[in-house]
Amino acid sequence: MSAIEFRDHDHAACMRSTMQAAEAQCAARGLRLTPVRRRALEILLSEHRALGAYDLLAHLSAEGLGAQPPVAYRALDFLVKAGLAHKIEALNAYVGCVHPGEDHAPAFLICRSCRSVAEAETSPTKSRLGDAARAAGFRIERSVVEAEGLCPACQGTGA
Repeated sequence: MSAIEFRDHDHAACMRSTMQAAEAQCAARGLRLTPVRRRALEILLSEHRALGAYDLLAHLSAEGLGAQPPVAYRALDFLVKAGLAHKIEALNAYVGCVHPGEDHAPAFLICRSCRSVAEAETSPTKSRLGDAARAAGFRIERSVVEAEGLCPACQGTGA
């Protein structure tokens, strides 16, 4: 399991490659990555923390891309449906997907102090959950794994 967001990395290169993958995925699927959708994804990816719809709206509004809530909600709805963002259920907030276009089962490591979120790869079908599902004759189609704790930076501050 890798959680790159909590490790030092070249953030500019990370964003660039993720945006390129998102653009390629949209082109391949015939989806329109409008300026508002593109900027919403860039904002989510730049933060590495969960943002609520109104947080995103504040960014978009400050940049002249819309000041009404439907602007943010429509962009977020598109990004989630396109697999370019994920909703963090525990926070009712969103993060950019760091693996767009890949079939993956993410788990989210959520810092309760700074709200940073790392996307880690999991395999529910190869875990205890998968074992339990097989024993019950159940086929997992989607699972949401969210773990809350403290990121490395906040552990050092005694948060």
